[in-house]
Amino acid sequence: MELVSIEEIRDAASRIKGAAVRTPLLPQSWAPLWLKPESLQGIGAFKIRGAYNAIAALDEEQRARGVVAFSSGNHAQAVAYAAKRFGIHAVILIPDVAPRAKIEATKALGAEVIEVPIDRQESSALAVGAERNLTPIPPFDHRDVIAGQGTVGLEIAEDLPDAGVVLVPLSGGGLASGVGTAIKALLPGAKVIGVEPELAADTAEGLRAGRRIEWPMDRRARTIADGLRAQPSDLTFAHLQTVLDDVITVSEDEIRQSVRTLAHRARLIAEPSGATATAAYLFHRDELPEGKVVSVVSGGNLDPAMLAEILSD
Repeated sequence: MELVSIEEIRDAASRIKGAAVRTPLLPQSWAPLWLKPESLQGIGAFKIRGAYNAIAALDEEQRARGVVAFSSGNHAQAVAYAAKRFGIHAVILIPDVAPRAKIEATKALGAEVIEVPIDRQESSALAVGAERNLTPIPPFDHRDVIAGQGTVGLEIAEDLPDAGVVLVPLSGGGLASGVGTAIKALLPGAKVIGVEPELAADTAEGLRAGRRIEWPMDRRARTIADGLRAQPSDLTFAHLQTVLDDVITVSEDEIRQSVRTLAHRARLIAEPSGATATAAYLFHRDELPEGKVVSVVSGGNLDPAMLAEILSD
């Protein structure tokens, strides 16, 4: 299987310029740690990079038909935002258990939102797309999406060329695939480590076994990190096997504590999915290789009620 190249990631960086924020790399005074706050994107998460790149790479006829996507929330907002910028229609299939804040934010961007059971979102998106002749924009199983997410790694390499360890959250694998590809191409001595919730650790198990292992959705849905409940595709799993040096799993309590630490110490609002990589640094530092550590804070979209609950624990 042909993997995404650093040239594709560089092309993506040119396409998304002006649409996605080039987020800073923030050194922390309270720890030898650098944070990549994708929570500062206009839609609150890294997903804008891949979604915008994928839509920008379509030809005019494909864009004119409109696009369809499925997502727990962040990819939904990203596709809605990119479609709005291009002036095209977007239909988004969202699980009916997704945080209301993500659902309402997607609607506010002008997308047509259809809520479906969590285990039917992909099949429903395929059906709606076929019925209406819409162009699909998958959340991770797409070369242009992976290349767009890889621009996070491109920026890390440019801003901290002596980085030793890059921590990336794991779910469908688009972000880790792209970031890992960029880091391995530009900083070959750095280690790329995926971080996954213990309650949705299908990728960790699969990488140990050398093949994709599927967990049922009701098992993965137990984690508070709602953005990390997907499973890799054949395409992303092939990337992860190539670019990841290790996978660390973190507990639900560690994720919650990391949300609190990021809020109080780094002054960043991170959703549980966005705090998961930092949890590996805070609670599993002895498992990390030597070197300067970068943690990708992948998003900050969460309901105010959940934030209040976590901060008050």
